[in-house]
Amino acid sequence: MSNYLSITEQEEKEMLEAIGVSKPSDLYADIPISLKNKALKIAPGKSQQQVMEEIEAYAKENVVFDSIMRGAGAYDHYVPSVVRYLSSRSEFLTAYTPYQAEMSQGILQSIFEFQTMICALTGMEVANASVYDGSSAAAEAAFMCVEKNKKVILVPENVKPEVIETMRTYLSRRGIEIKVLKESEGYIKDGKVDTQMLEKAINENTACVYIEQPNYYGIIEDAEFVCDMAHHKGTKVIMGCNPMTLALLRSPAECGADIAVGDAQPFGLSVSFGGPYLGFMATRVNKDTMRRMPGRIVGQTTDGQGNRCFVLTLQGREQHIRREKAMSNICSNQAHCALVASMYLSAMGKEGLKEVATTCTSLAHYAAQQFTQGKATLKYPNNNEFFHEFITVTPTKAEKIVEKCAKEGVLAGLPIGPNEILWCMTEKVRKSDIDKVAEIMRRA
Repeated sequence: MSNYLSITEQEEKEMLEAIGVSKPSDLYADIPISLKNKALKIAPGKSQQQVMEEIEAYAKENVVFDSIMRGAGAYDHYVPSVVRYLSSRSEFLTAYTPYQAEMSQGILQSIFEFQTMICALTGMEVANASVYDGSSAAAEAAFMCVEKNKKVILVPENVKPEVIETMRTYLSRRGIEIKVLKESEGYIKDGKVDTQMLEKAINENTACVYIEQPNYYGIIEDAEFVCDMAHHKGTKVIMGCNPMTLALLRSPAECGADIAVGDAQPFGLSVSFGGPYLGFMATRVNKDTMRRMPGRIVGQTTDGQGNRCFVLTLQGREQHIRREKAMSNICSNQAHCALVASMYLSAMGKEGLKEVATTCTSLAHYAAQQFTQGKATLKYPNNNEFFHEFITVTPTKAEKIVEKCAKEGVLAGLPIGPNEILWCMTEKVRKSDIDKVAEIMRRA
């Protein structure tokens, strides 16, 4: 491939000076010296088979856990083999951005089906398929709600930390304020948003309120009440959702949310090493939100002969419209990830998805009961319902318990405090593993 770069040496020098470094290698200064230019210890002159054997030996040094009890935004669900097989076919893997509708009917239809399924789950009427992950979807949705005199986004502290970080990255340079409602200030009570305090925080400058259902602590919020109260004060509501919960809980539309966002990673996408994931975004049909949705929306229509066909209906990015009018500069359309999610939902069906969700919540409640039979307690026990995540507090340091679980082949929950662990149970967790960890908790 060509090594051509479209900038001159002088332009490169000016760019480096602008960000405060002298050469490109300075951009990697944070990487430890021990990891830089680290060569594999493979002797020269070996055959392909010999090299493969050595590489596989290195790979076996990775720890592969028998059971995963960690979530916090990345969930280990079972993926049916039909999904992995079909999504790996070459005609799907080579799909790219469908610029020419007449040449891209297959990929356009797959995106349209994904949008349709997201609308069915969220209860909304319009969805896109072009958001990188759940955090970027939340940030883009917040920007959709901003108006000339409304530039404050209210975000409770009990949402995923990466959502707050991404919102700040996306919005802070646009003169938009992200106001985090902290537990220490009384905005979070028993792990949930205190609706009375939230109501006091909303004023004429508030563009929207972002809440999660369930929240980062796993607790189910009073979402319907929050939506009603916010709308009464003239403020929009964005609801971040774990899509797996939508098989059991009230949809964002039923709760009254204006925009639903989240990460569709639980639908057939492996946890991997952090991606790629699949953000989704859905909203109601109205000019205030629908026409401000970023990325692309695929629509269904008919051609000149009356046959069913698909087109890009709305494209709010700078490549398709004037740059100063663009709502987004999202480039990838996440088409393959959306295809995998659609295949997963098709394979599971309505009842299958409900069965998975029910199994997850049943195992989580069993685990919470077993883990608290010793000195461990639930951090938020006051009549709070949860889906498949919960927090325990133990006298023993959280890291000690994680280490003991690892020796038993179990990836324990995520330590979120010195003595606090955020656990997650999916349908892949076995009851015997829960009992094993419960015994570790009691001994600890």
